Amino acid sequence: MTQFDVFNGDADGICALHQLRLAKPMQNTLITGVKRDISLLERVEAKSGDQVTVLDISLDKNRAALDKILQQGAEVLYFDHHFAGDIPRHQGLQAHIDTSATVCTSLLVDRYLNGQFRAWAVTAAFGDNLHDSAKQTAQELQLNNDQLGSLNNLGTYLNYNGYGSALEDLHFHPADLYQKVQPYEDPLRFIAEDSAFQELQDGYNHDMENTKRLQAEVETEKNAVFILPNAPWARRVSGVFGNELARRFPDRAHALLTLKKDGGYVVSVRAPIATKTGADALCRQFETGGGRQAAAGVNHLPENNAEKFIEKFQQAFS
Repeated sequence: MTQFDVFNGDADGICALHQLRLAKPMQNTLITGVKRDISLLERVEAKSGDQVTVLDISLDKNRAALDKILQQGAEVLYFDHHFAGDIPRHQGLQAHIDTSATVCTSLLVDRYLNGQFRAWAVTAAFGDNLHDSAKQTAQELQLNNDQLGSLNNLGTYLNYNGYGSALEDLHFHPADLYQKVQPYEDPLRFIAEDSAFQELQDGYNHDMENTKRLQAEVETEKNAVFILPNAPWARRVSGVFGNELARRFPDRAHALLTLKKDGGYVVSVRAPIATKTGADALCRQFETGGGRQAAAGVNHLPENNAEKFIEKFQQAFS
């Protein structure tokens, strides 16, 4: 029997898997990638008797691969908060899917484990820009402000590490970063003891300095569009910069279009924090688009579609 652990390479995917394996350690085959690499189930070669755990990737985007895995006789445990489409009814599938704007995958795992490793779920919620949910979930942990701030930073940096068009853009391969946190039941110990935290913090601070030179291409009270250059730092900050803008302007939607090496754009959209809705519906109108209500994106937007996208973005958030 092979255990496949398939997870998004961002904070939510890493922290969700970490909680599960703290609760139930086992030998596993890790399948992950950059945050935008979500068609991960296609890499799973499962057979009857194998077990597949899937974390923080859209069922809708992986439906064909999921159907194949179930037909091969494997059992699938699936946690996610992105748009799912029709969830198959199959005796081999146990699905925990909640697309509410106030949850992330790690919070669903926290619910499943009855809060057993809650500090990691709080970390992930901060990483997914769900600050209110993170603080509410953390209440039982009785953390002081400094400790809560440290979990906020860790979640942000783990999330930041997942962004890039290819693995060479990242500071750490997501599987390696997961293995670095694996020994730590307490995220505060990881922060204090593992040099990866400082490396991520330094990279984050350096890259975010570059965003101070960016000017909005379009800016109103209700929406703003930023164009980011074709550069590794820009690919790395496209998500966390969007999250920062969303917190700074809670009534405004934001779209970040990052130029790709081979032409076109990678798009990140943040709905207003005040409403947390509409991002996924907008992005699903474009090929390679998807996500969740509060935050979504388009993996490839041709340059000749940029004007149309901006027009639809402004219509959706006017």
